[in-house]
Amino acid sequence: MDLMDLLQGQLSDGLLDTLTSQLGGADKQQTSNAADGIMDALVGALAKNASTPEGASALNNALEKDHDGSIFDNLGDFLGGNTSNVNARTANGEGILGHILGNNKSSVIDMVSKNSGLDTGKIGGLMATLAPVVMGALGKTKKASGLDAGSLVGMLAGAVNARKSQSPIMGMVTGFLDKDGDGSFIDDVAGGLAGKLLGGLFGKK
Repeated sequence: MDLMDLLQGQLSDGLLDTLTSQLGGADKQQTSNAADGIMDALVGALAKNASTPEGASALNNALEKDHDGSIFDNLGDFLGGNTSNVNARTANGEGILGHILGNNKSSVIDMVSKNSGLDTGKIGGLMATLAPVVMGALGKTKKASGLDAGSLVGMLAGAVNARKSQSPIMGMVTGFLDKDGDGSFIDDVAGGLAGKLLGGLFGKK
């Protein structure tokens, strides 16, 4: 099961219409571009976070506990604002963003806004809505493929590598996360060197 195909395949025209309507003042193409950018950015950040044994273990535990992919059973309801069928931790988009992005949320919002044309004031809400979807897709992929904590790293690295030549956002994220500026962030992850990354999520402090 391909993580990015699963994510992108979930946002049908109908669901994009729902998200666009919620945003107000956006057109459907802007919403689509912003959603793609958000998903790419979050997957890239998750790859970085899982690049240490501790990070991979924490992510694996979160997926097993709160993000098993069941959010897709009622995705239309969830994206429409009905979270009654989803447990609170699974649906807590802001909390998920705090874990994934830390203090770098505003940097991602600015990046996505510039590349999608959608106002920064709308990106944050869309990001909080989509964060549980990204985690659910990761959990569903883990479950379907029988991945353990170690396998998650390779799967995330593969997803980022496959997208970085196609997506401006993914290219930027991998650049921010590159530990030494040589453009080989994903090589660092796949090679087990990411535990030596210094600084914050999107660059050295």
